[in-house]
Amino acid sequence: MKSIFTILILFFLFTSCIPLRIAPEIDDYRITKGASFKKDLPKRIMFVFEDPKDAGQFYNYVNVKFQLNDENVYDDVPFTIDGEQFFFSFYEVEIPDKSINLFPVLLDVLINEAMGNEQTDPILSDDDAGYSRVGHWYIAIEVYSDSEEDCLQMNSLSREAVLDYLRSVKKEYLSTHNYNEVVFKN
Repeated sequence: MKSIFTILILFFLFTSCIPLRIAPEIDDYRITKGASFKKDLPKRIMFVFEDPKDAGQFYNYVNVKFQLNDENVYDDVPFTIDGEQFFFSFYEVEIPDKSINLFPVLLDVLINEAMGNEQTDPILSDDDAGYSRVGHWYIAIEVYSDSEEDCLQMNSLSREAVLDYLRSVKKEYLSTHNYNEVVFKN
């Protein structure tokens, strides 16, 4: 009985995954500093939401909605609220779940040792040996104007109006499948 219990524990230990990073789950949207959400983003405050659509779909939506003809689609996209000009930039961001599967890592170590190969630390190496990844995509939007450097900061005068606008953009993007319909709504 004791040996069966030990075998079961070892089986579950070697077949289990240890999560190293879990992508955030966002129900509606999140207002956060870009660099704290993902290192590559600017340090400005951003409007972030999950993107369930295919890669590049938000680009297509912005390109068609604002009639940009594939020019400056990611940066300095102009929009107007109550006669005041604003600009936004957006980033399509992937944050993958990352976990380590103990069995492939131990198997790799044993094989390298048996063959006399040089050992590499699979946890610290850049290759994906022993890792399983599942990506989560997000859209991060920063907003600025000529008078305000960061319109989503808490002390910004235009924060609430800009948030209302971004909520409506998000809702329209997620509910629209044919982006040409958006041009006719404007």
